[in-house]
Amino acid sequence: MDKLKAMQSFVRIVEANSFSKAAETLGLPRAALTATLKNLEAYLGVQLLQRTTRRLSLTQDGADYFRQCLDILGAVDAAEAGFRGPGALHPKGKLRVDLPAAVGHALVLPRLGEFHQAYPDVELNISITDRLVDLTQEGIDCAVRVGQLQDSALVGRRIGNMRFVTCATPAYLARRGTPRHLDDLAGHASVVHFSGRTGRAFDWEFVVAGAPVKVAMRGPVAVNDAEANVCCALQHFGLAQLGAYQVRQYLDSGALVEVLADTPPTPMPMSLLYPQGRMGSPKVRVFADWVAGLFAANPDLQAAELAAPGAGAAA
Repeated sequence: MDKLKAMQSFVRIVEANSFSKAAETLGLPRAALTATLKNLEAYLGVQLLQRTTRRLSLTQDGADYFRQCLDILGAVDAAEAGFRGPGALHPKGKLRVDLPAAVGHALVLPRLGEFHQAYPDVELNISITDRLVDLTQEGIDCAVRVGQLQDSALVGRRIGNMRFVTCATPAYLARRGTPRHLDDLAGHASVVHFSGRTGRAFDWEFVVAGAPVKVAMRGPVAVNDAEANVCCALQHFGLAQLGAYQVRQYLDSGALVEVLADTPPTPMPMSLLYPQGRMGSPKVRVFADWVAGLFAANPDLQAAELAAPGAGAAA
């Protein structure tokens, strides 16, 4: 039995919480993966997984072994990386990345050719979705997330801050007036942005004297997509609160006008998430560094000091 491959197979099964999904991401028949686990359990003399028709769960021995496997596989990746010579500069293999729709379309995809040119042996598999993807179960190597992160088994690396602007078309402002203070917002319509998961509208949040102030907005149209938000703002539906990077071209051309610049919206942190031990992979490491550099060079993504690796993050 190849112990290292058996460990890798076991870790993938646990991460995917499914033999079928694990087999698919590893490019192996499901039967071969099942046999590998049985042989591993027989070799160790313990049961690692409890299997039912609906779910998998780790035994206590399995949980202990899983943590040790992560440490061992991470150490193996780190050791190998130090002896690969020039080839280590060109990582290879499939890299699965998940990106929010607006960030993917506006920031990453237009520059993706640069990454491919630098690392042609990395096979990119990119999902563009605003769905909250479970990285471990779906076999995702890393994901960009916008907003405050919650505690979990994932690792988060801060790669920037997303600045927002409050804006509207000149036609709307000519019709309804330009707000000068937050109190003026009560007399204005807005493009309402609601959560696709909960259906609840997001309050607008501003920074006043260093403290956040929330304002509930109403308007004739509500959307749950950032690009739809921009589209509606350009059609004079009302004020909109949008990522500065999304509307930079419209602000520069005058199609949209920023208002309330003295009380800007609260910026949101941008982070790269990856499962424990995955940053030891050269392909993940170079992609993380590339995205961080891409964001740091964008003035609308005020680069933040990088968070220490190991900070908890939400899937």
